[in-house]
Amino acid sequence: MEERGMIREEIESLLQEKKQKDLAYGKILSSMCTYPHEIAAYAHKMFLESNLGDPGLFPGTKEMEDEVIRMVGALLGNENAFGYMSTGGTESNIQVIHAIRNRKRREGLSEMNIIVPETAHFSFDKIADILSVEVRKAALDEDLKVGVNSVEELIDDKTICVVGIAGTTEFGQIDPIKELASIANEKNIFLHVDAAFGGFVIPFLDEKYEFDFSLEGVSAISIDPHKMGMSTIPAGCILFREESYLEELAVPTPYLTTKEQCSLIGTRSGASAAATYAVLKYLGREGLKEIVSECMRLTRMLVSGAKGMGISPVIEPVMNVVTLSFPDAEVERVSNALEDKGWRVSVTRVPKALRLVITPHVKEEIVKMFLEDLGGVV
Repeated sequence: MEERGMIREEIESLLQEKKQKDLAYGKILSSMCTYPHEIAAYAHKMFLESNLGDPGLFPGTKEMEDEVIRMVGALLGNENAFGYMSTGGTESNIQVIHAIRNRKRREGLSEMNIIVPETAHFSFDKIADILSVEVRKAALDEDLKVGVNSVEELIDDKTICVVGIAGTTEFGQIDPIKELASIANEKNIFLHVDAAFGGFVIPFLDEKYEFDFSLEGVSAISIDPHKMGMSTIPAGCILFREESYLEELAVPTPYLTTKEQCSLIGTRSGASAAATYAVLKYLGREGLKEIVSECMRLTRMLVSGAKGMGISPVIEPVMNVVTLSFPDAEVERVSNALEDKGWRVSVTRVPKALRLVITPHVKEEIVKMFLEDLGGVV
């Protein structure tokens, strides 16, 4: 830090310089995030100073957070769900396992494990490290959904949670949550559904899937408004069926306006809560469905164009995530060649494939441009 500050014009110039180094979303096909809706950006700026870590000072902001949890809970089959707004799926997943681990620890269990699909988000690797819980990874079936038999084989008397993914990060697949819920009910095991991406997609698909609180066995869900919910970053939600699990996370906060706090972080952005509140109120279910329908139309358009070149998807897209199949040695070459043309795509692990996410910033002309470049590359 310099001894004397710079004038505003110089700061603005520096900011513009840094901004120009960032990539615009236009040719980014690897990200599950997108530009926030303009109403979300407006609300975010209005509530920049709001701190949900001390909600007694910002009661209006707290009302918006509570309303977001009610709206999202209703979308996911239970408007009476309990939770709070997190920084995103990673924090939400950590806190879900944190809660059930604390309960089982109080009940006298010292060694614990959770079972997740092989396609689970890397946040569960962080969970293993932070919470000292063994993470067992269940095998997938031929459709890249978690194998129910594999899950059952991994369960033992130290299993505290089974995790299903509703919209896998790499393939956009939906695990058989209904079958997992039956297992959870039968064995009295906590079931967490990671719907960070899929939570704002699956309810609006033409095909209907059972994946949320409408299933009796589902105990908790994570969902990210800053992805397909069109909110600002960071905006995630953690929801429990039972309020008692929030109590497992509570710590005393004697010098704040509340007696206790159950969030992982202390200071929390009220701006993100306001942004999410505003965009969900503005769009409603009808607006969210229109966004998903357009993303799915463009997903089908991309797949059709790729098939016209002889390139097949690894699976027929369930959601707005496309994975294109190439020989292993060819995937990296194609990815690098597309990057040379300004595109940002990603590569899945197993099976290896080119991964493309069709989020709201992807327009029809972008898909046509990409297919043209893809044709040139292959």
